[in-house]
Amino acid sequence: MLAERNIGAVVVSEDGMTIAGIVSERDVVRHLHQRGSDVLGGPVSSIMTSEVRSCAPDANVEDLRQTMTNHRIRHVPVVRDGRLIGIVSIGDVVKSAIEELESEREHLVGYLRG
Repeated sequence: MLAERNIGAVVVSEDGMTIAGIVSERDVVRHLHQRGSDVLGGPVSSIMTSEVRSCAPDANVEDLRQTMTNHRIRHVPVVRDGRLIGIVSIGDVVKSAIEELESEREHLVGYLRG
């Protein structure tokens, strides 16, 4: 699924709403290294991370960046009322930071020009 959809992680869910775990490209590579290609024929539960950090839709982007950095994770599921509604990647967080910096720069240039 990761290769088919060109994504870096997928949330594992039995019902499409709750989170059982998350599997990233990093998980696949690490388990391939540890156990060899036999891991590819096994259940996804054998390689998924079951302790998943998630956030609410109104989570602060800076707090999310800190969580991702401190825990060395690149994907955080977004949950509302116990239900999975999306996923945020480190790319999303970086894009948001760049947009914020560009906006600040434009404001400063406008201020300096008078």
